[in-house]
Amino acid sequence: MKKILIVLAIFASVQVANAQTNISAAKKAVETAQATAQNAKKAKKAATWLKLASAYMNAYNAPTGNILLGTSQTELRLLMRNERPTSTENVVVNDVEYTKEVYADKNLYFDADGRLAIVEVTAPLYEDALEQALAAYKKAFELDPSKAQEISAGIKTVSEKFVNEAYNAYSLGEVKKAGAFFESAFAAAAEKPYEQIDTNSLYNSGFTAWSVGEYGKAKTLFEQCLAYNYLGEDGEVYAKLADCAARMDTTQAGAAAAKGYLEQGFAKFPESQSILIGLINYYVTSGDDPEKLFELLDDAKKNEPNNPSLFYVEGNVHLKLGDLEKAVEAYRQCTQVDPNYEWGYFGEGQLRYNHAVEISEQAQTELDDDKYMILVQEFETELKSCIEPFEKAFEVTKDESLKTVAAEYLKNVYFRFRDQDPKFQEGYDKYAALAQ
Repeated sequence: MKKILIVLAIFASVQVANAQTNISAAKKAVETAQATAQNAKKAKKAATWLKLASAYMNAYNAPTGNILLGTSQTELRLLMRNERPTSTENVVVNDVEYTKEVYADKNLYFDADGRLAIVEVTAPLYEDALEQALAAYKKAFELDPSKAQEISAGIKTVSEKFVNEAYNAYSLGEVKKAGAFFESAFAAAAEKPYEQIDTNSLYNSGFTAWSVGEYGKAKTLFEQCLAYNYLGEDGEVYAKLADCAARMDTTQAGAAAAKGYLEQGFAKFPESQSILIGLINYYVTSGDDPEKLFELLDDAKKNEPNNPSLFYVEGNVHLKLGDLEKAVEAYRQCTQVDPNYEWGYFGEGQLRYNHAVEISEQAQTELDDDKYMILVQEFETELKSCIEPFEKAFEVTKDESLKTVAAEYLKNVYFRFRDQDPKFQEGYDKYAALAQ
């Protein structure tokens, strides 16, 4: 195995080395193909344009050769033995630390594990190589549709390269630039004869526009997503459309438009947190009757009566609207539907814990001794009431992170009462060990 790896490394190093020494050859190939395409007779042949497209793609790839993301810094040093960085520095990009190696025509960014995470070409042979390659493929198809399979493969590659450029730009914090590349990827994929609808790039185009505050553009792109029935993860397209509508029009009309998108999304994705939060915020700030929200939930429950998460969502809505009693009732319905649904127990436990904290804060500002003691008793009663649901959540969940969080809550509660009864000291000892 070791021998095979060495042979592969040597082979790869030759490829990378050749990629660097053939940059001039790649440029020469483009110039030759361009000259051929300008010949009136040869310009009528699809092969001429396919050769030009291939030349541009080779020129696009020339600065990086066969460098692959995920390759270790040590491996790349071996593969790029004819190249040496002009400088190396530690940088922070988008709150992520990288080791940046600067070369004559590119920058390589390595993550904390020493693996290549970003390739940034700083001196491309042609700034518009991908656009030129796409134009050549389109011309080839115009001249000879019978070559559709070969041309489709070429256009697919162009689109994928635009996507790579988009993710690179986004990783480098160049969000607007990333959006332009995603748009180019979407447009390229839609070209004949490939004719694919790249909904992922379309969504990312909308997301990047939304990220930089171009809400009108983002709204148009997200509307296109809806038209292609691409709704994003958990219906995120609806949440983004609502946000765009509210930001573009701060009047009641804008709020109503946002509500419309959220209600459409909630009907299809009642468990979506972003849609739910948007709706709750709308009802809290608008003063409208939130009954419509519960009607949508009831419709969802009719379709899925045994889905405990719908009752959990209902509990969260009541909690946000300030009705703690109904929230607890909904959380308990979760566990009636499915006794192993940990979030119902956890929801009740967290509600009671947080309510106890609020009572404690109220007591700290109370100057009347009698009223203070009443609040202390309420605080202790409420705090103790969260023990049972938290322990049940800890018992049934298979999620280790949730176990840790539940144990942390229980540790704090048992610590508060450790002097009242030996069982509370035992509880503290148990969960203090588990919370670590």
